Amino acid sequence: MDMTTLPFDIATLNALYRRHRLRPEDVIDAAFARMERDRSYGAWISWFDAEGLAPYLERLRALSPELAPLYGVPFAVKDNIDVAGLATTAGCPAYAYRPEQSAAVVERLVEQGAIPIGKTNLDQFATGLNGTRSPYGVCRNALHPDYIAGGSSSGSAVALARGHVGFALGTDTAGSGRVPAAFQGLVGHKPTRGVLSAHGVVPACRSLDTVSIFARTAADAETILRAAAFPDVRDPYSRLLNPRGVDFATADPLRVAVPRAADREFYGDQEAAALYAAYVERLRGLGAVVSEIDWAPFRETAALLYESAFVAERLEAAGGLLRTRPEALLAPLRDILGGALQYTAADLFESLHALRALRGRAREIWDRADVLVVPTAPTIFTIAQMQADPVAANTKLGFYTNFVNLLDLAATAIPAGVRDNGIPFGVTLVAPAHQDGPLLHLAARLMGTPRSDTPLASDRVEVAVVAAHLRGQPLNGRLTSRGARYVATTVTAPRYRLYVLPGPVLRAGLVPAVDGAPIEIEIWEMDHAALGALTREIGAPLAMGRVLLDERDVVGFVCCDPGPAARDITAYGGFRQYLRASTKSP
Repeated sequence: MDMTTLPFDIATLNALYRRHRLRPEDVIDAAFARMERDRSYGAWISWFDAEGLAPYLERLRALSPELAPLYGVPFAVKDNIDVAGLATTAGCPAYAYRPEQSAAVVERLVEQGAIPIGKTNLDQFATGLNGTRSPYGVCRNALHPDYIAGGSSSGSAVALARGHVGFALGTDTAGSGRVPAAFQGLVGHKPTRGVLSAHGVVPACRSLDTVSIFARTAADAETILRAAAFPDVRDPYSRLLNPRGVDFATADPLRVAVPRAADREFYGDQEAAALYAAYVERLRGLGAVVSEIDWAPFRETAALLYESAFVAERLEAAGGLLRTRPEALLAPLRDILGGALQYTAADLFESLHALRALRGRAREIWDRADVLVVPTAPTIFTIAQMQADPVAANTKLGFYTNFVNLLDLAATAIPAGVRDNGIPFGVTLVAPAHQDGPLLHLAARLMGTPRSDTPLASDRVEVAVVAAHLRGQPLNGRLTSRGARYVATTVTAPRYRLYVLPGPVLRAGLVPAVDGAPIEIEIWEMDHAALGALTREIGAPLAMGRVLLDERDVVGFVCCDPGPAARDITAYGGFRQYLRASTKSP
């Protein structure tokens, strides 16, 4: 197998792991070889060495690719998101700290088997859409290094596009998870705000920030979102993903809104204008009903992000340095934060009232459209052009992105063509909050790739428990504390023997056997992330495998080698029956 070109997408890695044709160690070695090859692109700030990665690889011994959807998939983390063992810099060495605990979203992904490789470059304090505002160096476009990568999640997008990882995390406040995706030809999903916990994320604008996902396919993005989404009480803006209505990705006809031709802005980039017009015609060719809308509410909303009191929220993380060590901040950020100091509380309320009115005007489009389709960015600049006019050029990049978080919308950036110089052009699919599933399904449909078969609303799996995890038993809290729900009591197929295992907690395991019998078990339902965490707690000789019932199989506790100290209690028919008989014994 050629590890220099092997794609690291989830489906490819999972298939190879299941067939035992690949080891996570092989993937990690290949990832670091690719990173070394691409040092000139400036994607990375820090990364784990072999000792730092050892615990993540060891954790995989308690998982399997059949049960952990992200088993052995390497991923990159934008360096404003905490990863235990690596410094968090937010693109500013003077701000750096070393967290003891990873961000909630990183922990969830690790529980599902993913391996964090390291921290990626970004526009300082996640303020910028270009990827050149970093003391760790300019981040270069993965396909044409003379051009910008887009920001602020520049390093994450480049690391994925160059094949270093299987997916990457960014953040998105004004478009930082979408613009880099467009410039690298990736899927960039900006989830419904709050669905991915921001606990352990350095804030840019806390009330608007969203952890974002970079992936090669919409199906991968959906798998990652399912694995990481959960309501987190540690994040005051956290909320449960609440899918609404019919999946518009299957609508016939699909209703698409686009800006009126007179309102479209490409800043003289005729190639981008032509690619967008061609994409709109492609949507019509696919049977979509396309309607042009008044762009004014979206343009006015976008202006609020940097031209009103909302910009003052950016002082939360970097304001202390602005006051005490302004030289630690790059010039564009100093200017932005300096301007934020002028606003008063009265100005903030005025901005909030203006936003509320704009939300009402913008909401009207959803009465006649399922999805809004816009260019992800109106144009692209070379690095030299960006550095010659950093503020004005950066502002232009946000024309089609700045409004999304302010209006509480979800968005998915996808490839939509290629420029003559080889740099991708992209569009963004935008819909109301909680429409993440339909957006990703439509993205898969438009990209011609299969979508995930599991809807976001059904991220649950049935688990068979045998002994100490049964209701009323000492380890049952490991289920209930993770939101597991009791479903039923049933029996296995007659293919198992049941052994009590020695230890401080009385446990038992199912052992496959030709002379087996039906064994009573309980079926519980829990989400995949919780199952991953539970699996990590299982001690040998127990493991998670497939437990056969009469007409189907479920995930459950199995034991391949109980050992000489184990006791065969198959004759009792189940663990509870054994306990009752033991209690009655003299």
